[in-house]
Amino acid sequence: MNTFSHINPLTDKVKRLSDLLLASTGLILTLPLFPLIALAIKLDSPGPVFFKQLRIGKALPEYVALFEMIKFRTMVIDAEHQSGATWATKQDPRITAMGRFMRKTRLDELPQFFNVLQGEMSMIGPRPERPGFYQRLEHDIPFFADRTYGVTPGITGLAQVNQGYDTCIDDVRSKVGFDHRYALALGDPISWLKMDFYIILRTLLVMVMGRGQ
Repeated sequence: MNTFSHINPLTDKVKRLSDLLLASTGLILTLPLFPLIALAIKLDSPGPVFFKQLRIGKALPEYVALFEMIKFRTMVIDAEHQSGATWATKQDPRITAMGRFMRKTRLDELPQFFNVLQGEMSMIGPRPERPGFYQRLEHDIPFFADRTYGVTPGITGLAQVNQGYDTCIDDVRSKVGFDHRYALALGDPISWLKMDFYIILRTLLVMVMGRGQ
């Protein structure tokens, strides 16, 4: 019997296989861009090319998974050295010029294909949250913690394509409904496929049109 009664076992298996296929294909297609992006980052600002950050993954009955999410760096080095963990704003001075372009086109998220291959993330799912924000969000937003119960967080998702990056707690609050709606779609393979195709198309539109934040 599946521990997570809201997730169809067939959906769970096919979703993982599709993650492996899509992440592998994505890496093959975009890997030639990695050196060019790396060079642009280094020319734009001092600091490392990649940025790793601890995130909260899938919630299981026994424990909540933690993992290091990897992205191309979009902010100045030590951006939170004095302020501590804080959301980025739309005109955030910590974001570099190259970082602003990558955020609009979502190119900064390409390295997350490696997280998907390792099973830490899915191609599509709720946004993985930072531990520094998690306790506050769980306290202030009803059912926030349930959004990743049995659901692997994703590079993109229903909430992400409908709203973009979080800049405050109200942004997160409005996203929770989208996350639960996606989780419900996992209960039926056909509903899940329709939902994922919709999210993929919306994600491609965001990347091509540069509508990310």
